[in-house]
Amino acid sequence: MQTPAYAANQLADSLAGSRAGSLAAELRLPTNGLDYTILGIYFVVVLGIGFAAKRSVKTTLDFFLSGRSLPAWITGLAFVSANLAATEILGMAANSAQYGAYTVHWYWIGAIPAMVFLGLVMMPFYYGSKVRSVPEFLLLRFDKWAHILSSILFAFAAILIAGVNLYALAIVVEALLGWPQWVAIVVAGAFVLAYITLGGLSSAIYNEVLQFFVILAALIPISVLGLKKVGGWDGLTDKLTVTHGHDFTTAWGGTGIGSANPLGANWLTIVLGLGFVLSFGYWTTNFAEVQRALSAKNLSAAQRTPLIAAYPKIFIVFLVMIPGLVAAVLVPKIGTSDSDLQYNDAIPYLMQELLPNGVLGIAVTGLLAAFMAGMAANISSFNTVFTNDIWARYVVRHREDEYYVRFGRFITAIGVFASIGTAFLASSFSNIMSYLQTLFSFFNVPMFVVFIVGMFWKRASVKSGFWGLLAGTVTAMVNYFVLYKRDIISIPSDQGANFVSAIAGFVAGAVVMVAVSLFTAPKAAEDLEGLVYGTRSPGMAEPPAAGDDAWYRRPALLGWGAVILAAACYIPFSF
Repeated sequence: MQTPAYAANQLADSLAGSRAGSLAAELRLPTNGLDYTILGIYFVVVLGIGFAAKRSVKTTLDFFLSGRSLPAWITGLAFVSANLAATEILGMAANSAQYGAYTVHWYWIGAIPAMVFLGLVMMPFYYGSKVRSVPEFLLLRFDKWAHILSSILFAFAAILIAGVNLYALAIVVEALLGWPQWVAIVVAGAFVLAYITLGGLSSAIYNEVLQFFVILAALIPISVLGLKKVGGWDGLTDKLTVTHGHDFTTAWGGTGIGSANPLGANWLTIVLGLGFVLSFGYWTTNFAEVQRALSAKNLSAAQRTPLIAAYPKIFIVFLVMIPGLVAAVLVPKIGTSDSDLQYNDAIPYLMQELLPNGVLGIAVTGLLAAFMAGMAANISSFNTVFTNDIWARYVVRHREDEYYVRFGRFITAIGVFASIGTAFLASSFSNIMSYLQTLFSFFNVPMFVVFIVGMFWKRASVKSGFWGLLAGTVTAMVNYFVLYKRDIISIPSDQGANFVSAIAGFVAGAVVMVAVSLFTAPKAAEDLEGLVYGTRSPGMAEPPAAGDDAWYRRPALLGWGAVILAAACYIPFSF
């Protein structure tokens, strides 16, 4: 799945389908047998991991949460890989080609603080309460109505987002390799279905670890050869300063309040809008991410999962930003009517121009791995929520464990087929990045406000969870589809509308929760142990496993170290 990005205006028409034919002619890669052999080996390994993981699946805990047995470094890499979908790789390279070094904000402000908050503050509540999903936490904190609504909303969103990844994959594969869209969709969907059905979450996670390294193997050659092509970092920045101005290679240039810049955002909206509302809404309540931490072997490993993931996240920005900047130098008119290339063509263009056969095969495999990682993360979280939070709790209750494992495999297939359908729904949107951010503003932000109020305010009543979640979701949708789409309020772009919708949903959810809580009864204090900040559950008292008390594994050190490192990375981009 993608870092929230309210101003990423250009994952443009080539991912929307209107230019698919011309892209296939312009960016078709000179792949040969060696490249397809590498791709074939990758698919064989993916299925091999699925078969290997199947041997360890005996219970629902094994299938849906890997038996809570995985070490922190595995879950940490899976955590970042699940986020590193190809929509982010292509979208953030496009963002860099259009906006320059502003892209760093989506990582150093738009991800790291929220990931650290998840590890240090929220994971003890998630893991200590022994919940199997994010919606289940709302059941414990509020009531079944908040649980049912959040489960339905999350399951629906997971299928829609998985469809986005499938559709984006189909467009790119058609452009680069010449495969018809439906072939790419069916092939990728079939492989994701196979390895998740076989091995459950363990298969998804171990494949995500593999995919992480494959993605790096794809991005590093593009970045290194791209820099060499333009004369290194100094040559890159000098050329961009001449053609795009000094602010293009800085993080904060032109972001003063009242100043105009291509991003359309000032420092305040970057910090509060991207850095708080959208970022915390995504990273702390998105079960596709949190599920990886819940599969860790103990509380310490669960806390360290997002903290370990934060370190590669800090530096991945360079692997998506540099190709975009290089493309802006090599194709000065990219994204304009004077060029046949759109912003999101940056990485495919560099693959075509710079990579020899063999390395090209690795790069194509990396893109496919990224799409599959994003889709698998959403499908594996969907099957968990639908099976445990909807089916087992409200439809077919008290059956033997083997029944729910079988049903989990069945609903995985249904989820993949449904995501194939929503892949074609995504084609109706002219900009799928805008579509993706619209989904985040509708589903993640309202859930975040319910979590944050419920976790830090003991007085939040049982009924406030349902009404706050409903009010936040409806308000965000009304703002987007009624106020914005019907021009009742004027907002410059779809992404700007997503940002406003997220703010509106957050405020509405918080206000309604407070209002409802004032007129309804709070939960008994003894029922809030381990669910509200300042209380503890037995799971939170779990002592560290042998070796986990070493100083370099302490969550606080890892967390604050990531924040300080991200802040330090801003220094060379601030002048």
